[in-house]
Amino acid sequence: MIALVDQFLDHISFECGLSPKTREAYGFDLAAFSQYLQAAGVHSPREVTRKILLGYLEGERDRGQSMNSISRRLVAIKVFFRYLVEEGLLEKNMTAVMESPRLWKVLPGTLSIKEVDALLETVRGTDKFSVRDRAMLELLYATGLRVTELVELKVEDLHLDSGYVRTTGKGNKMRVTPFGDKARFQVEKYLREVRPGLVEKKASRQVFLTFRGDKFSRKTIWKLIRTHARNAGISKKVSPHTLRHSFATHLLANGAPLRMIQEMLGHADIATTQIYTHVDQNRLKSVHHQFHPRS
Repeated sequence: MIALVDQFLDHISFECGLSPKTREAYGFDLAAFSQYLQAAGVHSPREVTRKILLGYLEGERDRGQSMNSISRRLVAIKVFFRYLVEEGLLEKNMTAVMESPRLWKVLPGTLSIKEVDALLETVRGTDKFSVRDRAMLELLYATGLRVTELVELKVEDLHLDSGYVRTTGKGNKMRVTPFGDKARFQVEKYLREVRPGLVEKKASRQVFLTFRGDKFSRKTIWKLIRTHARNAGISKKVSPHTLRHSFATHLLANGAPLRMIQEMLGHADIATTQIYTHVDQNRLKSVHHQFHPRS
């Protein structure tokens, strides 16, 4: 592999006339790839499969490499493999149809239903701040609200009798999202037992207030959720958006139509919502097995 890389670098320098800096860049990227292959027990370009290459690129992403850097490495690998085919050193260039990592979808982090239950049950104290935090968490998971929407939520936006919340999201678009009895119970408890004592300090229409009676900042909400997740023994990085992603993921997994999830999330384009279709491959296989005549 190393000999073939050296041969390729000489080709782009002496025959193609590329600059020393370009040769150096290609050499650096291909050396990193060669080291990965060696560690994986792959000693020839003929042994490289699409799966191996994807494993390398995904590993680079997990190590914190930027998408630009990963894309550059893929370009170097593709040019190298094209050269091998042109020289008759390889029969097929399996990298030719691979898309740039810049086009990869950034898949959202989610919690399992069990992890959500653990998170919510961790906040079960009777003190006023536990009651408030439980109400916030229940509402976030029940509605998929963005953290900004939760922070800006006003008392008049809550329709507890009807079981829905009215919010104004991105693009100043208003939407209505329903929620269930568990969230309603916790929010009613907070409004009845806790909020009156907080709002005495400062007049406010915001639903959720700090101990000083102020509106929450997004950063404070994030810290609260991270603390409760840690207390629940959840090692994943958990943020308000994690609960929003989990809301959508669990709806989809239980058969909710994608268009309805789009409406509840406030996505302007269905393509944004379609990112959630990756999350339940087992369910897709089950549906295929159940309904396809040749499964």
